[in-house]
Amino acid sequence: MADPILVLNTGSSSIKYELLDPHTRTRSARGLVERIGEARGRLTHHAGDGPPYVRDRPFPGHADGLEAMMEAFAAAGPEPSPVAVGHRVVHGGTRFTEAVLIDDAVIAAIEELSPLAPLHNPVNLTGIRLALKAFPEVPQVAVFDTAFHRTLPPEAYTYAVPREWRERLGVRRFGFHGTSCAYVSRRAAAVLGRDLAELNLIVLHLGNGASATAISGGHSVDTSMGMTPLEGLVMGTRSGDVDPALAGYLARTEGLDAQQVEHALSHGGGLLALAGSGDMREVRARDDDEAGLALEVYTRRIRKYVGAYHALLGCRVDAIVFTGGVGEHDAATRAASLAGLDRLGIAVDPALNATASLEERAVSLPGAEVAVLVIPTDEEWEIAHQTLARLADSPSPTGRP
Repeated sequence: MADPILVLNTGSSSIKYELLDPHTRTRSARGLVERIGEARGRLTHHAGDGPPYVRDRPFPGHADGLEAMMEAFAAAGPEPSPVAVGHRVVHGGTRFTEAVLIDDAVIAAIEELSPLAPLHNPVNLTGIRLALKAFPEVPQVAVFDTAFHRTLPPEAYTYAVPREWRERLGVRRFGFHGTSCAYVSRRAAAVLGRDLAELNLIVLHLGNGASATAISGGHSVDTSMGMTPLEGLVMGTRSGDVDPALAGYLARTEGLDAQQVEHALSHGGGLLALAGSGDMREVRARDDDEAGLALEVYTRRIRKYVGAYHALLGCRVDAIVFTGGVGEHDAATRAASLAGLDRLGIAVDPALNATASLEERAVSLPGAEVAVLVIPTDEEWEIAHQTLARLADSPSPTGRP
């Protein structure tokens, strides 16, 4: 590989990684270290076309996980000699509106932003610090989920809350899933054979986390996630939109503090709260009233956002784009999420929609006013792409000053 980039996506209990060349989109390795901190951990490493290299053992911490990743490269190949390491960082606040070379100041700033993403930024930083030790001479780049939404207009990102909260505390909408939105919006333009600058799109990233984003001319103009990834659509374990007075009500009636309410809404809400499982596949497989209600709540919320964004985009939408694990693979969710929108020119073709495929494709009726597309996301490639672009802007980058 001419310019291999190692992409690290460090989560709360996992490390997802890929070694790829963004010029050729060639992947020489990919892997996942999962269930970090649990009694039963697993590493799965893929290199070439051979069988995966799998190791089942506990990984007490992320350092153990990264060490296992390096062991997998040594045992199954290839030699990990990246020209750079690209890191997914969830929250960049207003400070980071594009990918940046990582130095001590950037690390400090990401740490300062951790209260805005307490479940994500601290573990993202763990991955950065471990990678700096493993590859001390290699430049490292942070790619921010929030950066794509830097184009939100004030009327979209401003909350109607006290001025002090907005000005001193930085309370506002930021939006997330930016790397996914950047990637699939460009691919949607390619599928349609049109210039992205002339398109109005609604991107529905539906996975364990879920969001809707209105994109005009390649720019985010509104998005469902807010100051944190909790706002918006119903998700696997996140509630999405609820009455803000809920926290006060639970404090008065149950004695719950803000941290307990936030934890419950983030980890005990969504499909898990409604149907006992945060996995859409498990909910979809059931045939009972509880699961049925969960699916109705889930898709009704999506439909509301599609209608609202149709209006915000001037009642001209060129395509609805489904992506993410649920968006790409669950035909029934796609159909139910757009049901009743025929008068807006939005509908799926039942046969095309039901056909299983891993390819980019249209699932709308032939000649439909609004195309309905399924675009598999590739956040790792997007991170590598932005990492390489940042290196190109820095003739002699170093990992740290």
